[in-house]
Amino acid sequence: MSAWTSILPEQSPLAVRGIVDHWQTRMTVAAENDGLTARPWDDEPWWHPLWVPWAESADGATQVIDLRPGPEVRRLGWAGHSGGGDLTDSWPDLASLLHGVAQALHEGGDVRGLHPYLTTQGEMWWDEEGCRELNGHPLTAAPDDRRFT
Repeated sequence: MSAWTSILPEQSPLAVRGIVDHWQTRMTVAAENDGLTARPWDDEPWWHPLWVPWAESADGATQVIDLRPGPEVRRLGWAGHSGGGDLTDSWPDLASLLHGVAQALHEGGDVRGLHPYLTTQGEMWWDEEGCRELNGHPLTAAPDDRRFT
């Protein structure tokens, strides 16, 4: 199917080794390229030492938990390949994202426009409403009451 089927929309959680590797790599690259300082046209730096990478998107962007002190501590954001980090329109914390996912899986609905589906191999896939197939294979909208029979 796809290496990017995931229980979460837009990202796949990293293993602990992946978290450590991402953080170390980002710190090295940022230090070598002045990526720890926000540029005048960016609200955020390219990377910050208090961002904890916890997931990765299909395009390689890293989702982070922002641990900088302040009223928005623990909010989620993205650190892409170019430009500053993006913490606009972010979840207030990981628990809020997980609650939204659990609600969509239990009651139906979406998480910021993405709906849960099951692949023919029983993997989770998130896509726009009405998606019927992935790579030529049919998808079943979740929640699927047949899973309990």
